[in-house]
Amino acid sequence: MRHFLEVDDLSADELTAVLDLAERADPPAVFAGRGAALLFEKPSNRTRVSMEMAVTQLGGHPISLRNEEVGIDTRETAEDLARIYSGMCALIGARVFEHSKLERMTTVATVPVVNLLSDDAHPVQALADLLTIRQRFGALAGRSLAYVGDGNNVCRSIMAAAAVAGMEMRVATPAGYEPPADGRSTLTHDPAEAVAGADAVYTDVWASMGQEEDAARRRADFAGFTVDDALMAHAGAEAVFLHCLPAHRGEEVATSVLEGPQSAVWQQATNRMHAQRGLLWWLLTTGLGTSR
Repeated sequence: MRHFLEVDDLSADELTAVLDLAERADPPAVFAGRGAALLFEKPSNRTRVSMEMAVTQLGGHPISLRNEEVGIDTRETAEDLARIYSGMCALIGARVFEHSKLERMTTVATVPVVNLLSDDAHPVQALADLLTIRQRFGALAGRSLAYVGDGNNVCRSIMAAAAVAGMEMRVATPAGYEPPADGRSTLTHDPAEAVAGADAVYTDVWASMGQEEDAARRRADFAGFTVDDALMAHAGAEAVFLHCLPAHRGEEVATSVLEGPQSAVWQQATNRMHAQRGLLWWLLTTGLGTSR
């Protein structure tokens, strides 16, 4: 049995298999009427809708649970919840603050556990990002991806995804906001250097969920890191713009870029559903050692 807490839990071949399944229009009922327990310690929009749709398309019953209903580590431990849902559902998805809660669930769960976002990683988003780039350019290997902004959980998962897919990854952040070096990605404090000739340019909000009190300071620190038309001009001629949303127009991205012809953001958002469907399909067949 396989869990999915970060993109590099998959090998390159397994990642390709997941993306191939994501693009198939004939999803089988791999849930066979069983449920998927979806825990949301953090509020959710795209993740909840896309996961509920993916489960439904695979013949399952999505059960979304808010933290005030569940109380991870307050009413019941993460381990107890994993045991309970393993006995009732075919899969557990959780959107949490501390990544360790997911890791603890995997130690006792008897069904696959999927990271729907943690403070450390956002791997289901990265799957949709790769799917979008592959749809635009074909093979991922050898393509270049530039990320401009905060070295947050989204950035770290994209770095992991690029490494598995054989892509060149460049990250530009202000000093003090760098992601951990992975020995494969290029880290810089110059957005133009990161974007130069890139096939895809990616950004995220400067203040993520839970960082709202730091928003004013971050806006000052991130001055000069807005992805605008001038910065996109440094990218490749066929470059696409990506954003995991929600977007703050005029801060991390200019409206003209978000709404412009290079933007693949809405395709990327829809691909959350497709990519997650491919992942769940893979986890409940190949990941469980079956060939259905």
